Amino acid sequence: MAEERFLIVKLGSLGDLVFTLPAVAALREAHPNARIDWVVERHWYPLLERNPDLSDVIILDRDSTGSFLFAAWRLRTVHYTCAIDFQGLYKSALLARFSGAPQRVGFKARFAREPAASILYTQRIAPAGAHMVEQNLALAAALGAGNSHYRFPLRVRPEAQARLDEKLSAAGIGDFFVLSPGGGWVSKCWPAERYGALHRELARRRGLRGVVSYGPGERPLAEAVRRTAGEPEPVLLDIDVAQLMALVRQARFVVAGDSGPLHLASAFGTPVVGLYGPTDPARNGPFNPADVVVRNARPEETTLRRRDRYSPAMLSITIEQVLEAVERRLGTPS
Repeated sequence: MAEERFLIVKLGSLGDLVFTLPAVAALREAHPNARIDWVVERHWYPLLERNPDLSDVIILDRDSTGSFLFAAWRLRTVHYTCAIDFQGLYKSALLARFSGAPQRVGFKARFAREPAASILYTQRIAPAGAHMVEQNLALAAALGAGNSHYRFPLRVRPEAQARLDEKLSAAGIGDFFVLSPGGGWVSKCWPAERYGALHRELARRRGLRGVVSYGPGERPLAEAVRRTAGEPEPVLLDIDVAQLMALVRQARFVVAGDSGPLHLASAFGTPVVGLYGPTDPARNGPFNPADVVVRNARPEETTLRRRDRYSPAMLSITIEQVLEAVERRLGTPS
C-alpha cells in the first residue's frame, strides 16, 4: 500500500485552530506512519510548533498572493494522497485543490463557512456532533479516525515562558487571573466597564491581580478595563501568540467571551468562565465539561452574524452572575 500523505488545511483563527487539534490527533492515532502536514497562517505557527502529531508545518503569509502561490507549489511537490479542509472557505478549498491530492475531504455546503467551497471537495461530510471539536472529528472519522478521547497537544516555547516570566516579575505579579474582553466582533463582547468592576471584586475576594489579555487593535479596550477597575489595577501586557499560550496556561483562571484566549485556556485545562450571548456554547463553548458558561440569551437570539454593537444577550449578563460562576468553577474562596 502506498504511503499515506495527509494535508491539513486550517489557516486560522486561534479558536478554530484549537478546535481542530483533537481531529488531527485522532488522525495520527489512526495512521501512525502517515505523513501529516498542516498549512497555517504565519501568525498562528506557535500553536502548531513541536506538535507531535505533525510531520511538517507549511506557513502561509496572510493576504500575500506570492505566499499563496508559493505554498500551493510547495504542496503540490509532496504528492499528498488526501487533503482535509477544516476551514470551509474558498481560499482553503483552493489550497486543497491546488495541492493535487486526489481525495479532498470537507464539510457539506450547509456546514461550510462559504458553502460554494464544497464544490472543490471529492468527499463532503455532514457532521453529527454539535460542538466544533466534534464536527471537525467527523472529517477525521471519514478517514478512519476514532474519537475515544480528545487531545490538545499544545507546546509552550521555553523562551516564550521565560519572556513572560520577566514581564510578570517586572509588573510585580505572582499568581494571577486573566480577563479577555475582546471577541472578534462587538456583539460577542461584554462591556469594558463591567470587566473593570469584575476585576475589582475578584481581586478583593481572591487576593490576586488580574492580567488583561488583548489582541491586535484591542489595546483601547484593554485600557478601558484598566481605567474602570480602580485599585489594584489590572496589568496590560504586550505579548505575542507564544507568550499568550504561556499566560493562559499559567493563569489561575480565565474569564472571557467566546474568543480564542478562552478556547486556548480551556484546552490547557486552565479553569474557564465563558460569557456567551449570540453564539451558541453547545457549538462554540469551552470544550472542557468542568468549565462554566454564563448565558441568558433566548433561542431566537442565537446567531453567528457579526454586529458592531453590544448584543442585548451580552448586556443582560450581570457582574453578580459572573462572580457566582467563578465560585462554582473554583469553589468559594476561604
